Amino acid sequence: MENTKFLSTLEEFFHDEFIEHINVAHATSHALFMPFQGLLKSCLSSVQAGKKILFFGNGGSAADAQHLATELTVRFKKNRPAIPALALTTDTSTLTAIGNDLGFEQLFARQIEAIGQPGDIAIGISTSGRSQNVILALKAAHEKGLKTVAFTGPYEEDLKSFTDIILAVPSQTTSRIQEMHITLGQMLCGALELSLGLV
Repeated sequence: MENTKFLSTLEEFFHDEFIEHINVAHATSHALFMPFQGLLKSCLSSVQAGKKILFFGNGGSAADAQHLATELTVRFKKNRPAIPALALTTDTSTLTAIGNDLGFEQLFARQIEAIGQPGDIAIGISTSGRSQNVILALKAAHEKGLKTVAFTGPYEEDLKSFTDIILAVPSQTTSRIQEMHITLGQMLCGALELSLGLV
């Protein structure tokens, strides 16, 4: 009976999810063009100067970090020269050593300390805007002279003092925020290719 009841509402659930996604996408397109433009300009300047883009985040955001770094280092629209990018979420030896020896909050900050260079771009992804390891990494990047960027949701108070560009998705729903993060990230990849004349 419960399964039948759910199936009877499945179509409504299905369409409601799409409606919310479309509404959030529409609001995001209106709210975030200017910070997105600033992000593209910063990434373009960094790449043209021989610098790199560093992505990091937790959980689904870690997967986004890996996804976007791969789009840049390998290909997005078509085969072209590699764009230097790295996800700080993939080296299990480094991640487990930092977590064990220094604490989980230092997971990304320690890597920024090791490989971040002035002029690099540090992109932290946090749907809540409160992930301590993302916050500490952005602080470390700011102190080292990297350009700092946050992909987040509507809460950005903990990020403002040390983050140069904030793309705050106007939604309270975690899955919608995540959907916009990967959309904005892939738009960045496409826009970088176009700006660099690689497509």
